[in-house]
Amino acid sequence: MGFVNYFPGRGHLMERAYLEGQAEGQAAGEAALILRLLEKRGVLVSEGVRERVTSCADLDTLTLWFDRALTVTVAEELFVEEVEGVEGSVDDTP
Repeated sequence: MGFVNYFPGRGHLMERAYLEGQAEGQAAGEAALILRLLEKRGVLVSEGVRERVTSCADLDTLTLWFDRALTVTVAEELFVEEVEGVEGSVDDTP
């Protein structure tokens, strides 16, 4: 009897756990890069901003924040919402 490999692409528990862990690791790495970039640019990061960045697991949001981290002068500007192409209000959602 041959070895049967149900991994990847079958949606089994081990595969899901592996992929979730991989995504969490990628999000943590992205968050660390955002904070490091701000630090290297001399932008002060409050504990609240640090917590919000490190607790975010959405890669699209983290990518947006990384792009903003290249130009912001205040860390809180990472969370400014663009409203019809004009940056304005601060987004309070986590």
